[in-house]
Amino acid sequence: MDESRQAHQAPKPGGEKTVWWQRGVIYQIYPRSFQDSNGDGVGDLRGIVDRLDYLAWLGIDAIWISPIFSSPMADFGYDISDYRNIDPRFGTLEDFDRLLIEAHRRGMRVLLDLVPNHTSDRHPWFLEARSSRDNPMRDFYIWRDPGPDGGPPNNWQSEFGGDAWEWDERTGQYYYHAFLKEQPDLNWRNPRVRNEMYDVLRFWLNRGVDGFRVDVMWHLIKDAEFRDNPPNPDWTDGMPPHKRVLPIYSCDQPEVHEVVSEMRAVLEEYGDDRLLIGEIYLPLARLVAYYGRDLRGAHLPFNFHLIQAQWDARHIERQILEYEAALPEGGWPNWVLGNHDKPRIAARVGREQARVAAVMLLTLRGTPTIYYGDEIAMTDVSIPPEQVQDPFELRVPGQGFGRDPQRTPLQWDGSAKAGFTTGSPWLPIAPDVAEYNVEAERSDPSSMLTLYRRLLALRRKSKALTIGRYATVEAAGSLLAYLRETEEERLLVVLNLGPEPADLVLPGPCRIVLSTAGEGEEERIEGTLRLKGNEAVLAEMAG
Repeated sequence: MDESRQAHQAPKPGGEKTVWWQRGVIYQIYPRSFQDSNGDGVGDLRGIVDRLDYLAWLGIDAIWISPIFSSPMADFGYDISDYRNIDPRFGTLEDFDRLLIEAHRRGMRVLLDLVPNHTSDRHPWFLEARSSRDNPMRDFYIWRDPGPDGGPPNNWQSEFGGDAWEWDERTGQYYYHAFLKEQPDLNWRNPRVRNEMYDVLRFWLNRGVDGFRVDVMWHLIKDAEFRDNPPNPDWTDGMPPHKRVLPIYSCDQPEVHEVVSEMRAVLEEYGDDRLLIGEIYLPLARLVAYYGRDLRGAHLPFNFHLIQAQWDARHIERQILEYEAALPEGGWPNWVLGNHDKPRIAARVGREQARVAAVMLLTLRGTPTIYYGDEIAMTDVSIPPEQVQDPFELRVPGQGFGRDPQRTPLQWDGSAKAGFTTGSPWLPIAPDVAEYNVEAERSDPSSMLTLYRRLLALRRKSKALTIGRYATVEAAGSLLAYLRETEEERLLVVLNLGPEPADLVLPGPCRIVLSTAGEGEEERIEGTLRLKGNEAVLAEMAG
């Protein structure tokens, strides 16, 4: 039997040399919800420091912190009024410096969430820009005269619903905002904007940060002619309003790759170990373009296709193969199951399948990112209307687009406030906190937390799982199977994405290393491997 249909291994930079982010695992912290240290109900930097030992115990290599810069919080930190300071809700620059020191002391890297596409409307740049048409800062933003009908200049839509153009009465022009009107877009065609933002990168790199996740990277450059976006022929009621049109001209313009390459060059001023990640929601062929010509773009254009995947074995297998085939030579893959903008994996596929998904995330070839709380099987929390915080939900209520459910506080213990705060938490605590929390799961050998910790430990000691080749193994029905291998080590991963038992004809004798069912470990098997429903198995191949 031909055990593998296709094998993939990207050349490693510098021959055999690998960099930390190829071997490591990234953990996303949504700072408002991680740990509150002062009782105001909102997580903060000192809270993160207090929990670094937990992350080190878990086996995390790098933390990515969602925005902590000064902000009016119209979109919870994604509207920045000062790129060089920490918002008082989260702490001070001194608190951040301590976080860096303490994380680095534990061998963890720190990545910041940079939001260069837009600022707050209270940023000094925008206050200057809107003061008059001839202000020197005017061209820092995107201004247009009304259209022929006296309305907006074109049909571009805000991601949060409605027109993406806001009328400015004082200067008699519209300004563009891809998101809230409180988030005016910067004009990245202006060299002064680029230089200012690159200096922001240097400010944080000089403090010692290890890289950046760049928010909405594909939005940075817009069509120079401001042409109307074409209607979306697939749009139906119930889809987000902005999807009525296809964003052909409002994002993903060819010139954006020059900007990404320039960002990469700034990081390389500080050595070859600083990481540039891009948030990019695009089809594969356009996503992988963000690796850049000669790999001079983002190190890791975020691959969100597992978040959006139809959850069946053949569909996911195709996605993996198509992604591997689309990668440019030398491009390093990455995988994401969840983030602060999308429903949690346990909410999408159920907690039993979330265990299978965890094995997949941490055994596929490439760099995985874990969303805080997924390691304890947190799921989305129903938010009463009077407690809604998310501006998307407030603007388009009742349609399921709100992001509060996946942003609730991390459940550290089973108490009413989950060990997150001594005050009133900014979002409600999950009703099942008594069962799903760090304290309870830490000592439970069958818990999701134990599973994540075991998987992370296996990754750390296995070259096959970190830098080894990927090869598909023939499987049918609800089973997805693949090999991770080096010359010295071969590991078989078998995932049952269905509720019924299923059999896999083995490509050779193996020893079970890990099973999410908690049975059969260390057992040696030949011939056929039977998996229970919703079970994942990791096995070491003989020879």
